[in-house]
Amino acid sequence: MYKNFCKYFGVNHKAINSTVKNISSSMHGLEELQKAFGGQSFSKGLYRIHTPDGAEKWNSIVTEAFPEFRRRIICFGYDWLGRQFALDNQRVENGQQRVLMFEPGTGEVLEIPCNIVQFHEEEIPEYTDSCLASEAFKEWISKNPNEIKISEYVGYKTMLFLGGEDIIQNLEKGDMDVYWSICSQLIHKTKGLPEGRVIKNLGIYE
Repeated sequence: MYKNFCKYFGVNHKAINSTVKNISSSMHGLEELQKAFGGQSFSKGLYRIHTPDGAEKWNSIVTEAFPEFRRRIICFGYDWLGRQFALDNQRVENGQQRVLMFEPGTGEVLEIPCNIVQFHEEEIPEYTDSCLASEAFKEWISKNPNEIKISEYVGYKTMLFLGGEDIIQNLEKGDMDVYWSICSQLIHKTKGLPEGRVIKNLGIYE
């Protein structure tokens, strides 16, 4: 399992056998992923995988921003932009939960039509830019060569839903917890506003 993922990122493949008996069969591949790669970063921070404790922490953070997903998701990974990937227990096909991507900088949630094994074995190796914005990452890392730490993100200085531009010049590196906290407040404060609405005097609390 995850041989293509290992080959793509140039890491040694480890044969991991499942030992947790009560894990849902609809989450096949989650335990193996966490045991083999939990807490690890790939390609200077392009993609990172949560530990089980990290997953619990980020389930809470993500559903604070997107409360309609409470008791519905399990986060398993995140990319350099701070976008969180999770399993969705309300979208099950062929007995396997499908993947969601939570984008704090736009306030959007994207449904990815694959399970966790397919995401790592097929989607990331074959469609890296679509999954992880790898071309923008290459541009960023060419100008900012230091590896993005496990707790860091590269996100928008001005959020897209506040009128920011989707360009490299509108990106900065920072603490991912703080970024998600700020984005969560902005998502709630701007939810339901018509597109193009000018926002003034928006208070943010840390």
